[in-house]
Amino acid sequence: MESHFLRFINNLETADGSAVKEPAVEPPKVLDDASSAGTEPSAQLNNIARLAIYDSFMAAPRVVELNSKDYDDFINLLATKTYQYSKEIGGNVPYTVLREAIENLIHAYFRDIVISIYNNGNTVRISDQGPGIKNKDKACEPGFSTATSDMKQYIKGVGSGLPIIRETISFLGGAIEVEDNLDTGTVITLSVPDKVAAESREQAPVPAEIELNKRQKQVLFLMMEIGSTGPSKIAGELGIGLSTAYRDLIYLEEKSLISSDEQGKRVLTLLGIEYLDDILNQ
Repeated sequence: MESHFLRFINNLETADGSAVKEPAVEPPKVLDDASSAGTEPSAQLNNIARLAIYDSFMAAPRVVELNSKDYDDFINLLATKTYQYSKEIGGNVPYTVLREAIENLIHAYFRDIVISIYNNGNTVRISDQGPGIKNKDKACEPGFSTATSDMKQYIKGVGSGLPIIRETISFLGGAIEVEDNLDTGTVITLSVPDKVAAESREQAPVPAEIELNKRQKQVLFLMMEIGSTGPSKIAGELGIGLSTAYRDLIYLEEKSLISSDEQGKRVLTLLGIEYLDDILNQ
């Protein structure tokens, strides 16, 4: 199953500027604990979450309750509102990072989600009451996943979510921490340093001033999806020629949207992450 980002790649505006819309996913049933025994995971999704926005620890947080009957709408709502409230109080956590972390909540069947935003919006803590993560170190490495076949109707399920978050947030000088919740479930804390992100933004060009065609945008989204990569992988995933993929990577590097790492692989830059954030929030 394609993730949100890969679906977004295929639904970018057409050449004439019109939008291509994908049919909404049918909402899964929500059952109580007594009746859900032995049912498929999709039947246990509980599309309710609470956001706690801390303007200061000297006062109680603002609490916002979010819910939706549709899976995709719920994920969009959670990611967008978390990003907006974070930005509202000065945060710099990228939308794309928040989106990946929130999609991971399907492993907990979205049970009792609480998202806390504090430290001027630069720390976002996402907690649930699901089954938890037994091996947290391996969960942050590519290829390790607990996604069932039923979950893969909604997410990739290839063990790429947390590794991509770690790579992206480390690039920003931030950190990801994965812990057990007090009773059951998992707590994922994402944090970025306010000063580093602000200084990088001052030095970078304005993303809106960079013009890319549809295929070049697809390359950027794919890099957010799979992390560091090269022209062969890009060509295979998007079904384009190797020379075309190479030219696109060169162009994106000239625009400072990507850069080469120590192994010669291309990775997103801060400007590239911001460019994707702008697209996703239009």
